Amino acid sequence: MRLTVDHVTRYRYDAPARSVVQSHRLMPSTFAGQKVIDWEVSVEGGTRGARHRDGAGDLIQGWTVAGPVSDVTVRVRGSVDTEDLAGVLRGHRETVAPDCYLRETFPTRIDVALAELAATATGADILSLSHALSAAVSDAIAYRPGVTHAHTTAAEALALGEGVCQDHAHALVACARSRGIPARYVSGYLFADAEGQAHEAAHAWAELFVPGLGWVGFDPANRCCPDARYIRLGSGFDAQDAAPIRGIARGGAGEAMDVTVAIQQAAQ
Repeated sequence: MRLTVDHVTRYRYDAPARSVVQSHRLMPSTFAGQKVIDWEVSVEGGTRGARHRDGAGDLIQGWTVAGPVSDVTVRVRGSVDTEDLAGVLRGHRETVAPDCYLRETFPTRIDVALAELAATATGADILSLSHALSAAVSDAIAYRPGVTHAHTTAAEALALGEGVCQDHAHALVACARSRGIPARYVSGYLFADAEGQAHEAAHAWAELFVPGLGWVGFDPANRCCPDARYIRLGSGFDAQDAAPIRGIARGGAGEAMDVTVAIQQAAQ
C-alpha cells in the first residue's frame, strides 16, 4: 500500500522566544515492511543541525530557529510503501539489547491494578501471551478521546477505564514488562481503523519482544497488529521518549500547539 502523509505542527508563543531548539524523530523507520519513496521535513525559518541514528535505529535530526520568534511551523510531507508483515519488525537494524526495555518509567509504572490485569492473561508461549495481554488492555480501557491528557499514566488510564491510543500503548507496555516481556512505545501514523473508517492519523502502539520473531507490534486501540495501514516513525520507553518532536523555547512564555495530519492512499 502506498500512503501519503501531510503532517503540520504549529507552535505559538505568548511572548517571542529568543530561540527554539528541536529534536525530530520524523523519518519513517527502515525495515522489510516499509520503504520510503520520498520524504521531506521542513521548519519555517529553521536551520538544520546535526543528525544521528540512535541505538534503537531511529534517525534523529536537530533543528534551530533563531529568535525573536513568535511561532514555529514544522511540516512533514512524503510517501511510503507499506506491507503487512503481521506486526513483525523484520529487517530493522538496531543495537540496543531488548532487555533494556524491561525498565520502568513514570508513565508505565506498574501498580496493583495493572499487575492484576497482566496476571489475567495466559498463553502457551510468549507470542500467545503477548496477544492475550493486548486483548486484556483493549477490554479494560475503552477508546474515548478527551478524557485523558499528555501526562496521564497507564495506571490512571486503567483506573478511568477510558483513554486514547497513547494510554493503550502505555498500559500494554506496563503489563508486558510486569510479565517479564521487553516492551516499548511506538509512534507513527495510521491510515484507517480496523473497520476501514477514518481514525486519528497520528497514532501510537506498542512492540513486545518475542524470542524467535523479534519485535512484534500490538495495537490495543484497534485490537490488531500493525499492518499495511501503519507507518512506523520511531520507538522509546514511553510517549515522551518516542515523541516525533521534542524541543525547548528559550525565553518564551506560554506555548500553544496545533497539529493536523492527513494520511491518504495513493495509486502505485
